[in-house]
Amino acid sequence: MTLKFNNVYINETSLVVGPFVKDGPLKNFDKVYNDFYNGEKTFEECEIKALNDCLKILLEKINKNEKQIDVVFSSDLSNQLSISNIVLSKYNIPYFGVYNACSSLTEMIILSSSMIESKKINNSILLTSSHNLTAERQYRNPVEYGAPKPKYSTFTVTSSTGCYISNTKSKIKIDTCTIGKVIDSTIKDVSNMGAVMAIAAANTLFQHLNEIKKDSNYYDLILTGDLGKYGKKIFVDTLKELYNIELKNYDDTACMIYDNNDKNTLAGGSGISCMPTVLYSKIIPEMKNEKIKNVLLLATGALMNPTIVNLKKSIPSISHAVSLKVIR
Repeated sequence: MTLKFNNVYINETSLVVGPFVKDGPLKNFDKVYNDFYNGEKTFEECEIKALNDCLKILLEKINKNEKQIDVVFSSDLSNQLSISNIVLSKYNIPYFGVYNACSSLTEMIILSSSMIESKKINNSILLTSSHNLTAERQYRNPVEYGAPKPKYSTFTVTSSTGCYISNTKSKIKIDTCTIGKVIDSTIKDVSNMGAVMAIAAANTLFQHLNEIKKDSNYYDLILTGDLGKYGKKIFVDTLKELYNIELKNYDDTACMIYDNNDKNTLAGGSGISCMPTVLYSKIIPEMKNEKIKNVLLLATGALMNPTIVNLKKSIPSISHAVSLKVIR
């Protein structure tokens, strides 16, 4: 299903980043944490602090208080969205907790844009948060265990991101969206997230282009969420073999966020904040400068929990598409 929006805009963003991200190729951060604790006693408390800082920075940048925000959407990787829940409990703002794994950004954009377009609300804030060590400990191995990881494994991004969208006109318009479908790739390897999600991304892109009746060259840039360098190749090959689509203006945010010479980050980034970190620090500034004018976001999510992983069940995935357009 593809929807068209006529009156929804991205007005402002905020970014708080941690280790590895801060040393990578991206810039334009609002705040930087130098280690995984940032003065707190636990990784989780560090992530809570980062997300709270991100929300405060965004409110300051848009010069609004809590009462002027219609609703907040937030997503993180901790069980039952515990990071988001704790942070938003300190604010008097209506709140939706959203979980579609690493495709949560585009899902939040779709949900909030639909409410703005229908004039039920005027504005919303979208928050995401991921922390390398909270996610690694939850989904893979205890970090103290020190288990070696396969080369196709991705390295969870440590960052918190915020975005303010509204019906107030700005240069970047949220144009269309395609709601993805859950696809089971039959893969059970929790380390091989790129392969798990690539097929869902290919399916959503095919559906999107078919429904808007355009080819892939319509976009200046197509971005997948966090497939990593191996998942990126699977995505490209799947598009060609199943849908006869060849991409020219394409990249994957997992391959853009870290220093590619850093062996510690393996196949690239992952996590709910991977795509928004690249989007807010690099893509949106380029759109404001009109270096690129028409962008398609294909955020990708592996829909699992620790129990399903331990049961050795196959991991379903999903991808939602959102297009952004520069307007004058």
